[in-house]
Amino acid sequence: MGIPMASVADERGLGWRFDNSYARLPEDFFVPATPAAVREPRVSILNDRLADELGLDLGAITTEAAAALFAGQDPPAGSRPIAQAYAGHQFGHLTMLGDGRAILLGEHRTPDGRLVDIQFKGTGRTRFSRGGDGRAALGPMLREYLISEAMAALGIPTTRSLAVVTTGEPVYRETARHGAVLTRVAASHLRVGTFQYAAALEDEPALRALADYAVDRHYPELADASRKYLEFFRAVADRQASLVARWQLAGFVHGVMNTDNMAISGETIDYGPCAFMNAYDPGTVFSSIDLHGRYAYGNQPKIARWNLARFAEALLPLLDPDPEEAVAVATEVLDDFAVRFEENWLAGMRKKLGLRTDEAGDAELVQSLLGWMQGSRADFTNTFRDLSDGTPAGDRYQDPGFQAWYARWQERLCREGRSLASTNAVMRAVNPAVIPRNPRVEEALSAAEDRDDMAPLHRLLTALASPYEARAELAEYREPPADECGYRTFCGT
Repeated sequence: MGIPMASVADERGLGWRFDNSYARLPEDFFVPATPAAVREPRVSILNDRLADELGLDLGAITTEAAAALFAGQDPPAGSRPIAQAYAGHQFGHLTMLGDGRAILLGEHRTPDGRLVDIQFKGTGRTRFSRGGDGRAALGPMLREYLISEAMAALGIPTTRSLAVVTTGEPVYRETARHGAVLTRVAASHLRVGTFQYAAALEDEPALRALADYAVDRHYPELADASRKYLEFFRAVADRQASLVARWQLAGFVHGVMNTDNMAISGETIDYGPCAFMNAYDPGTVFSSIDLHGRYAYGNQPKIARWNLARFAEALLPLLDPDPEEAVAVATEVLDDFAVRFEENWLAGMRKKLGLRTDEAGDAELVQSLLGWMQGSRADFTNTFRDLSDGTPAGDRYQDPGFQAWYARWQERLCREGRSLASTNAVMRAVNPAVIPRNPRVEEALSAAEDRDDMAPLHRLLTALASPYEARAELAEYREPPADECGYRTFCGT
């Protein structure tokens, strides 16, 4: 059926083409919202490259006007600010939520025809704030900007960050911190939790309207499918299998995989207590609130399946009129998720090791390398990059366990009739030289927050923009921390 376009002309010449398609859903799914007035908005960082992709000309307005715009003080023509309603299983417990500190301006139509959400994060209280102040601090907003741009450069589906502005007002967390607003760009903010909220309404027409909207927006090829909602569920599961496999291949730890943080579009969303793993360990946890390792690196695939099971529960009335049959077909999709994830992960690992063909022993070859890495505390990113650069040097690689594995790998490559030299270039295209190392991230955020110095952040962004290039002048960004024991990240709320 397609989503109708209802854009309003942009009199300021930035290039906004707003639609408000989500606001045409039943009113249970949102409430009107107004960004709070702030004292002195000031631009912290603008994403000019992303603005160009969106067809926005930030040069058409002054820096002061940009600060007012992205602080929510001067909303664009055609926008209709709302706060979205959703629920979420947070660490396994269902909670009714909603945008407590975020406001959706509407959807912008890009030059290539895509419809993307434009959302402010940190613009004050909404009806869903539940006692919170609705504000955001500068450090967490810059973290989201930094990590989301790094993920995009790595080729991992992700929401993006268009701007961060400070408000000139403090926010109070463990200490007083600089208030800030992030502008987030997403394929949409539809979540598993949005469907859980719809299911909790016990209003099947509203649930169906939401599902139809999601299909039209993200899976239009399914609009005329005979079992549209089952195929929709399968398509979402397939995208999540691909996404989480890409996380694992990059060593990314999301940190808070609640169902309200699983996007129906298949994008990575919500960069709170996230970080990249250094020494390989499936039990790696960075989040200060994940006390029992529920969202540890090695648990991410099974948590994704768990979240999809909650999605299936919400969709059951649409999957089949017979409740038992609905459960049966949903279970088939969930069982297939593990297979799809393994296929995506193993295909990615073959690429990381330069393998172009499939052999039965490949999974064991990969697991043997990972076992050696865990036992020797080898760095995940650098080990694969070292293998990409030729024969690895250094004392660690003289270990007999590694040498035995390396010989097996060489034999595997030889069976493909290719030399190591011809393989290296292929491997370097998928094994990054640079990731957002935690000390460098903290250095950049501290400089911005404590000294109003954005130079370290800009240098780090430059290094992360081309992660597969090993440039001599950026060698410092390849170094893992000497000791990361006790390192923790925080959600910023």
